Amino acid sequence: MDRWMALLVLQALLLLPLADGAAPALRFVAVGDWGGVPNAPFHTAREMANAKEIARTVQILGADFILSLGDNFYFTGVQDANDKRFQETFEDVFSDRSLRNVPWYVLAGNHDHLGNVSAQIAYSKISKRWNFPSPFYRLRFKVPRTNVSVAIFMLDTVTLCGNSDDFRNQQPERPRDLELARTQLSWLKKQLAAAKEDYVLVAGHYPVWSIAEHGPTRCLVKHLQPLLATYGVTAYLCGHDHNLQYLQDDHGVGYVLSGAGNFMDPSKRHQRKVPNGYLRFHYGAEDSLGGFAYVEISPKEMSITYIEASGKSLFKTSLPRRARP
Repeated sequence: MDRWMALLVLQALLLLPLADGAAPALRFVAVGDWGGVPNAPFHTAREMANAKEIARTVQILGADFILSLGDNFYFTGVQDANDKRFQETFEDVFSDRSLRNVPWYVLAGNHDHLGNVSAQIAYSKISKRWNFPSPFYRLRFKVPRTNVSVAIFMLDTVTLCGNSDDFRNQQPERPRDLELARTQLSWLKKQLAAAKEDYVLVAGHYPVWSIAEHGPTRCLVKHLQPLLATYGVTAYLCGHDHNLQYLQDDHGVGYVLSGAGNFMDPSKRHQRKVPNGYLRFHYGAEDSLGGFAYVEISPKEMSITYIEASGKSLFKTSLPRRARP
């Protein structure tokens, strides 16, 4: 059996360049809530297992970048750009050769805001793969060898909605700086209204919809969800709840929750707070080593595969390319 599996893997590796030639795609990993612990060894078994499986996935399938969905450093972020946690929880953990040249695009979670988010932004100048230019920003990509375009709007949902305690059932109540929250929302609205890309993604730490411990974020259901529907956004990616979920609303917007980078929580306590029929997949097994989402965007569709840190594919779905306005 082992020899047979080895032959299959070898065959897959030989066929991959051919497949890549036939089907160009933009590929990335989306992982949230991966931020280790503040005491030695500064990482968890789950974070290490995720790093190992992300490296294996990137080596076999390829990735153009990694999307970090917040809570990058538990439990109180970092203090300054030279904080040892960057090395101990990030660089030393995601150290496999296959990851060395893969850029990370980063946004902040509630635990990052308990420390110094400006220091995480400043670290972009120190690390060649850590990219966090400002609290909220736009990314733009082309599917390789095509004119198919992808926009990703990276949000700071904590400045948008307020902070909350990750380990209590606490909703963010109100933003600390109302003006800053309004500025970000107004920026997003203008950007989405003008977006002509074939795929438009929005990413933030807090979920819009979730059946798990924290449930739907009321502030985002009120302020963000209508924008996603109005402007035909392909998907919203997030973390915060420590599990894996896929939901899809009546407008066809996909909700990719990938918060299993460091902890696993089996809670489904908010199942009744999510509209009927939205939930398509949930995985929060306590004995699991966590997992992440792997996204491939082709000229035809965007496919999302949830991969457990053990290497098992848990669920796969796809979303269509946007109709041109």
